[in-house]
Amino acid sequence: GTMPKFLLEAKFTPEGLRGLQHDGGTAREQVVKRAVASLGGQMESFHFALGEHDSYTLMDLPDKEAAAALSLAVSATGAVVTQVVALLTPAEVDAVVQRSIDYTQPGA
Repeated sequence: GTMPKFLLEAKFTPEGLRGLQHDGGTAREQVVKRAVASLGGQMESFHFALGEHDSYTLMDLPDKEAAAALSLAVSATGAVVTQVVALLTPAEVDAVVQRSIDYTQPGA
């Protein structure tokens, strides 16, 4: 089957921004692409952004452990703060809504 999709949200520290100024954008993209590939994954897209985060990487990875390993490796440098978001396909949501679950709301 297909690998699960993840979104890596990154926020550069001042040190990281200085590195970005020095290296440039495409160099950073290639670094991330290599890192994803080294985990058996594939980068779908990489964008810098104006807003809460400085970059977003959309990627396919073999599993959650690979996503956690990537996030840890990037964050451990101290130059970037990352957050990984697991993504669901519309078909996966179809499967989700068909599951029955025994749950009662608080106070009911």
